[in-house]
Amino acid sequence: MDNYLKKLIGGGENQHLDFKYCISDSRKIARTLSAFANSDGGRLLIGVRDNGNIAGIRSDEEIYMVDTAAQLFCRPEINYTIKQHTTGGKTILEVEVTKGNKRPYQAKDEKGNWRSYFRHHDQNLLANKVLLQVWRKEEKASGLIVKFGKAENALFEYLKSNGSISISKFRKITGISSRRAESILANLIIFKVLIMNASEKGIIYELNPDENLKISP
Repeated sequence: MDNYLKKLIGGGENQHLDFKYCISDSRKIARTLSAFANSDGGRLLIGVRDNGNIAGIRSDEEIYMVDTAAQLFCRPEINYTIKQHTTGGKTILEVEVTKGNKRPYQAKDEKGNWRSYFRHHDQNLLANKVLLQVWRKEEKASGLIVKFGKAENALFEYLKSNGSISISKFRKITGISSRRAESILANLIIFKVLIMNASEKGIIYELNPDENLKISP
Protein backbone atom coordinates (compact mmCIF):
# COMPACT_ATOMS: atom_id res chain seq x y z
CA MET A 1 0.00 0.00 0.00
CA ASP A 2 1.45 3.38 -0.94
CA ASN A 3 2.02 5.95 1.80
CA TYR A 4 -0.80 8.21 0.57
CA LEU A 5 -3.43 5.49 0.84
CA LYS A 6 -2.02 4.14 4.11
CA LYS A 7 -2.15 7.58 5.72
CA LEU A 8 -5.64 8.25 4.38
CA ILE A 9 -7.11 4.99 5.67
CA GLY A 10 -5.14 5.16 8.91
CA GLY A 11 -6.97 8.32 9.94
CA GLY A 12 -10.31 6.49 9.88
CA GLU A 13 -13.67 7.87 8.84
CA ASN A 14 -14.13 11.54 9.65
CA GLN A 15 -15.65 14.82 8.46
CA HIS A 16 -13.91 14.53 5.09
CA LEU A 17 -13.57 10.77 4.63
CA ASP A 18 -16.05 7.90 4.31
CA PHE A 19 -15.45 4.19 3.71
CA LYS A 20 -17.75 1.91 1.72
CA TYR A 21 -17.19 -1.84 1.56
CA CYS A 22 -19.15 -2.07 -1.71
CA ILE A 23 -21.95 -0.39 -3.63
CA SER A 24 -25.23 -2.24 -3.49
CA ASP A 25 -27.42 0.80 -4.09
CA SER A 26 -26.46 4.01 -5.92
CA ARG A 27 -28.89 5.94 -3.73
CA LYS A 28 -26.79 5.27 -0.64
CA ILE A 29 -23.73 6.63 -2.42
CA ALA A 30 -25.76 9.65 -3.53
CA ARG A 31 -26.41 10.46 0.13
CA THR A 32 -22.69 10.62 0.87
CA LEU A 33 -21.88 12.60 -2.28
CA SER A 34 -24.56 15.17 -1.49
CA ALA A 35 -23.47 15.42 2.15
CA PHE A 36 -19.89 16.18 1.08
CA ALA A 37 -21.06 18.73 -1.50
CA ASN A 38 -23.27 20.45 1.07
CA SER A 39 -20.46 20.57 3.64
CA ASP A 40 -16.73 21.02 3.11
CA GLY A 41 -16.16 18.38 0.47
CA GLY A 42 -14.53 15.01 1.08
CA ARG A 43 -13.38 11.65 -0.18
CA LEU A 44 -15.22 8.35 -0.45
CA LEU A 45 -13.10 5.20 -0.50
CA ILE A 46 -14.95 2.26 -2.04
CA GLY A 47 -13.58 -1.19 -1.30
CA VAL A 48 -12.61 -0.37 2.29
CA ARG A 49 -14.44 -1.77 5.31
CA ASP A 50 -15.51 0.42 8.24
CA ASN A 51 -12.55 -0.84 10.28
CA GLY A 52 -10.10 0.19 7.54
CA ASN A 53 -9.44 -3.29 6.16
CA ILE A 54 -9.13 -3.43 2.39
CA ALA A 55 -11.67 -5.59 0.58
CA GLY A 56 -11.34 -4.16 -2.93
CA ILE A 57 -14.16 -3.51 -5.37
CA ARG A 58 -16.01 -6.44 -6.87
CA SER A 59 -16.07 -5.21 -10.48
CA ASP A 60 -15.78 -2.15 -12.70
CA GLU A 61 -19.57 -1.92 -12.45
CA GLU A 62 -19.11 0.01 -9.21
CA ILE A 63 -17.54 2.86 -11.16
CA TYR A 64 -20.73 3.21 -13.19
CA MET A 65 -22.82 3.06 -10.03
CA VAL A 66 -20.96 6.10 -8.70
CA ASP A 67 -21.75 7.91 -11.93
CA THR A 68 -25.41 6.91 -11.62
CA ALA A 69 -25.48 8.23 -8.05
CA ALA A 70 -24.02 11.61 -9.06
CA GLN A 71 -26.14 12.10 -12.17
CA LEU A 72 -29.48 10.42 -11.51
CA PHE A 73 -29.85 10.34 -7.75
CA CYS A 74 -28.41 13.77 -6.93
CA ARG A 75 -29.77 17.18 -7.84
CA PRO A 76 -28.17 19.37 -8.92
CA GLU A 77 -25.81 16.87 -10.50
CA ILE A 78 -22.62 16.53 -8.44
CA ASN A 79 -19.21 16.83 -10.04
CA TYR A 80 -16.54 14.46 -8.79
CA THR A 81 -13.18 12.98 -9.69
CA ILE A 82 -12.36 9.31 -9.37
CA LYS A 83 -9.03 7.50 -9.00
CA GLN A 84 -8.15 3.83 -8.79
CA HIS A 85 -5.56 2.51 -6.35
CA THR A 86 -4.25 -1.05 -6.45
CA THR A 87 -2.72 -2.70 -3.40
CA GLY A 88 -2.21 -6.38 -2.68
CA GLY A 89 -3.98 -7.23 -5.91
CA LYS A 90 -7.11 -5.36 -4.80
CA THR A 91 -8.54 -2.20 -6.32
CA ILE A 92 -9.88 0.72 -4.29
CA LEU A 93 -11.85 3.60 -5.76
CA GLU A 94 -11.20 7.09 -4.42
CA VAL A 95 -14.10 9.44 -5.19
CA GLU A 96 -13.40 13.09 -4.41
CA VAL A 97 -16.16 15.70 -4.08
CA THR A 98 -15.49 19.40 -3.53
CA LYS A 99 -17.73 21.78 -1.63
CA GLY A 100 -20.55 22.70 -3.99
CA ASN A 101 -21.57 26.19 -5.07
CA LYS A 102 -25.21 25.29 -5.76
CA ARG A 103 -26.33 24.21 -2.30
CA PRO A 104 -28.53 22.61 -1.19
CA TYR A 105 -27.74 19.38 -3.01
CA GLN A 106 -30.35 16.66 -2.63
CA ALA A 107 -30.24 12.87 -2.81
CA LYS A 108 -33.16 10.65 -3.80
CA ASP A 109 -34.04 8.05 -1.18
CA GLU A 110 -35.54 4.59 -1.49
CA LYS A 111 -39.09 6.01 -1.41
CA GLY A 112 -38.39 8.48 -4.20
CA ASN A 113 -38.18 11.51 -1.89
CA TRP A 114 -35.46 14.13 -2.34
CA ARG A 115 -33.54 14.85 0.87
CA SER A 116 -30.64 17.12 1.75
CA TYR A 117 -27.82 15.82 3.94
CA PHE A 118 -24.74 17.31 5.54
CA ARG A 119 -21.54 15.77 6.85
CA HIS A 120 -21.02 15.84 10.62
CA HIS A 121 -17.88 14.07 11.82
CA ASP A 122 -18.25 10.56 10.29
CA GLN A 123 -21.99 10.72 9.71
CA ASN A 124 -24.35 11.93 7.00
CA LEU A 125 -27.24 13.66 8.77
CA LEU A 126 -30.50 15.00 7.40
CA ALA A 127 -30.49 18.78 7.07
CA ASN A 128 -33.20 20.67 8.93
CA LYS A 129 -35.02 23.79 7.72
CA VAL A 130 -32.57 26.13 9.45
CA LEU A 131 -29.59 24.69 7.59
CA LEU A 132 -31.52 24.72 4.31
CA GLN A 133 -32.14 28.44 4.84
CA VAL A 134 -28.46 29.01 5.61
CA TRP A 135 -27.43 27.44 2.31
CA ARG A 136 -30.00 29.39 0.31
CA LYS A 137 -29.21 32.70 1.99
CA GLU A 138 -25.42 32.46 1.84
CA GLU A 139 -25.34 33.53 -1.80
CA LYS A 140 -27.19 36.73 -0.82
CA ALA A 141 -25.35 37.31 2.45
CA SER A 142 -23.82 40.58 1.21
CA GLY A 143 -27.27 42.16 1.20
CA LEU A 144 -28.54 40.47 4.35
CA ILE A 145 -29.52 42.68 7.28
CA VAL A 146 -30.07 41.36 10.80
CA LYS A 147 -32.17 43.41 13.19
CA PHE A 148 -32.04 42.66 16.90
CA GLY A 149 -35.48 42.62 18.47
CA LYS A 150 -37.17 40.99 21.46
CA ALA A 151 -36.77 37.47 20.08
CA GLU A 152 -33.05 37.88 19.42
CA ASN A 153 -32.44 39.43 22.84
CA ALA A 154 -34.38 36.64 24.54
CA LEU A 155 -32.29 34.12 22.61
CA PHE A 156 -29.00 35.66 23.75
CA GLU A 157 -30.10 35.87 27.38
CA TYR A 158 -31.13 32.23 27.34
CA LEU A 159 -27.86 31.12 25.72
CA LYS A 160 -25.76 33.07 28.23
CA SER A 161 -27.49 31.20 31.06
CA ASN A 162 -27.96 27.76 29.50
CA GLY A 163 -25.27 27.40 26.84
CA SER A 164 -27.40 25.90 24.08
CA ILE A 165 -30.93 25.89 22.73
CA SER A 166 -33.12 23.86 20.40
CA ILE A 167 -35.48 25.47 17.91
CA SER A 168 -38.50 24.20 19.85
CA LYS A 169 -37.18 25.80 23.04
CA PHE A 170 -36.47 29.04 21.16
CA ARG A 171 -40.06 29.13 19.95
CA LYS A 172 -41.36 28.37 23.43
CA ILE A 173 -39.53 31.22 25.17
CA THR A 174 -40.37 33.77 22.49
CA GLY A 175 -43.77 32.68 21.18
CA ILE A 176 -42.69 33.17 17.56
CA SER A 177 -43.59 30.98 14.58
CA SER A 178 -41.42 28.15 13.29
CA ARG A 179 -40.66 30.10 10.12
CA ARG A 180 -39.56 33.19 12.06
CA ALA A 181 -37.41 31.11 14.42
CA GLU A 182 -35.74 29.31 11.52
CA SER A 183 -35.00 32.59 9.77
CA ILE A 184 -33.45 34.18 12.87
CA LEU A 185 -31.23 31.20 13.59
CA ALA A 186 -30.15 30.93 9.94
CA ASN A 187 -29.20 34.63 9.81
CA LEU A 188 -27.18 34.42 13.01
CA ILE A 189 -25.35 31.33 11.76
CA ILE A 190 -24.45 33.09 8.51
CA PHE A 191 -23.03 36.03 10.49
CA LYS A 192 -21.15 33.58 12.73
CA VAL A 193 -22.94 34.75 15.86
CA LEU A 194 -24.23 31.22 16.43
CA ILE A 195 -22.81 27.80 15.70
CA MET A 196 -24.75 24.59 15.14
CA ASN A 197 -24.05 21.38 17.02
CA ALA A 198 -25.59 18.29 15.45
CA SER A 199 -26.05 14.64 16.39
CA GLU A 200 -28.45 11.82 15.59
CA LYS A 201 -30.58 13.07 18.49
CA GLY A 202 -31.09 16.47 16.91
CA ILE A 203 -29.59 19.91 16.38
CA ILE A 204 -28.89 22.57 18.99
CA TYR A 205 -27.51 26.10 18.68
CA GLU A 206 -24.80 27.79 20.72
CA LEU A 207 -23.07 31.17 20.85
CA ASN A 208 -19.91 31.31 18.79
CA PRO A 209 -17.06 30.82 21.30
CA ASP A 210 -14.82 33.21 19.37
CA GLU A 211 -13.50 35.56 22.04
CA ASN A 212 -13.33 38.44 19.58
CA LEU A 213 -17.03 38.19 18.75
CA LYS A 214 -19.03 41.14 20.06
CA ILE A 215 -22.81 41.17 20.07
CA SER A 216 -24.42 44.60 20.02
CA PRO A 217 -28.23 44.43 19.93
